[in-house]
Amino acid sequence: MLGRSRHRRITAEVNLTPLIDVMMSLLAIFMITAPLLTTGIPLNLPKGDGRQIQGQDKTLDISINAKGEIYVGKIKLTMDQLLPKIQAITEQNPKIQIMISADKTAAYGTVVEVMALLRQAGYTQVGLKTDVEVVSSRTKKTRK
Repeated sequence: MLGRSRHRRITAEVNLTPLIDVMMSLLAIFMITAPLLTTGIPLNLPKGDGRQIQGQDKTLDISINAKGEIYVGKIKLTMDQLLPKIQAITEQNPKIQIMISADKTAAYGTVVEVMALLRQAGYTQVGLKTDVEVVSSRTKKTRK
């Protein structure tokens, strides 16, 4: 018996099969879940080139102040009241443009919530108002 154990070689190989199985399983999981993680709201937004939009009298202004309060014109509304009010206005004037303006310190989530609500209701042409002086001064600096 002692003679046999002396001639036996000890192998120090790593079995890669379980590692490859785990890697392939993770790859399949990530390939399935990755497209689900990239959600967004496709909107046609105006470019901030500093020019004013023509026909301001044909726009529906939705404003969000620093406290997160939502206004349509000068009327303060809650999130639940917003959609019925917009639908009533757009029924009277179907070609009206919807513009969202928000305070710099307003919560980003509130702006996105309003945009998502409009998107779900079928309003795909939504614009974001910007400060003309700030946008034009920054673009002049980058052009030089």
